[in-house]
This record gives sequence, structure tokens and C-alpha cells, in this order.
Amino acid sequence: MIEPLDMTLPELRAALGPLLPGHATFDGWAPPALDAAAIELGVPPERARIAFPEGAGQMIDAWFASVDEAMAAAFPPDRIAAMKVRERIRSLVWVRIAAVAPHREALRRALAILAFPTNLALGSKLGWRAADAMWRLAGDRSTDFAWYTKRLTLTGVYASTLLALLDDESENLADTAAFLDRRIEGVMRFEKLKAKLKPDPDNHFSPVRFLGRLRYPPA
Repeated sequence: MIEPLDMTLPELRAALGPLLPGHATFDGWAPPALDAAAIELGVPPERARIAFPEGAGQMIDAWFASVDEAMAAAFPPDRIAAMKVRERIRSLVWVRIAAVAPHREALRRALAILAFPTNLALGSKLGWRAADAMWRLAGDRSTDFAWYTKRLTLTGVYASTLLALLDDESENLADTAAFLDRRIEGVMRFEKLKAKLKPDPDNHFSPVRFLGRLRYPPA
């Protein structure tokens, strides 16, 4: 294990990521929270500030990246392989919810910061990164338009579930769990309907297939 004082700046950001929300709950996503996390880790606050020159957005990014890593560690290939796709996605979203739930005030402040017009691009990037990480762990191998639609849909499910978490006062986050189940059920119904309505490529005109045949005529 690398000693904190010997870490490179990227390694330091990764090490501080999971510590930051515990301090951002009280100090916000601001330098005092970063200083406190640095002291907890055992590095000079001045060095931690060098690792986060972009401030709050970069600190939030590091936290969310640590959630990505924790999720991947919780779902090794053999565990994923034993699940159906729906169960995989539901479990992956839920393990992320469970990871951020102890830091709801830090999450509330983080989402507020990401909602600033100047941070919309970062917020979109982090949401997309989370959805992509979940689909990759779930075993998605799509390469066509479905690759985008799956991630866009899951981004919406995850983001709305995070918002539901913020106001959940139920025991063991039962309301959030029920909300997530409803959202996933809605997505599954839509996917089934989309599959039924999807045209048969063999019975419909395809410009791509037509041009392909022009270039490579049948023998």
C-alpha cells in the first residue's frame, strides 16, 4: 500500500475521494472540507489543495469516482454472472445508493453545485460515467444506437433515484427502494414494447443495407 505522503496527485485524489463527503456534510464542498480530509488521510492540506486545483467540482468528481470503484469491487464477474439483466441493473444502482446514503447532506450540496449552469457539463459527464460503468459491469456489449439509449435511460433512473433518496425518511430506505423498483419496471415495459414495435430489417427498406449491396453486390 502506498504511503499517503508518497502518492502522486492522481493517487492522492483517489485516496481523498471517499473521505471528502464526511467533511463536506459540515463544511460544504469547500477548502475546509478538503483540509480536514487531508489531515484524516495524513497529508499536508497544502498538498491536497494542489491535487484539487479546480475546487468543488473536482472534489465531487473524486467522490463519485470512489463510488464507481466501490461498486466494481462489490460486483466481481462471478457474482454478476449469476444474475439476470434486470437484477444486475437494480443491484448496481442500489449499491451506489447505499454508498452515498450516509452522506445525504453532502450529496444534496453536491447536486446543487452540479446544477449550476457552469457545471452542467460536469454533471452530465458524471451521470453518464456512472451509467456506463453500471452497464459495463452488467455485461452490456452493444455497439449500435442501443449503446446510447441504454446509458441515457439508466442515467435518468439513477439521477431520479438519487433525488428520491434525499427526501427519504422511511426505515431502511424502503421508499427509495420502492421508487427504484417502479422506475426499473417502467423501463422494462418500455423495452419490451420497443422490441415488439421494432421493424424486421429483412422486411423493411434499409438505406445502409441498400448502399452496402451497391458496393458489394451479391455474387
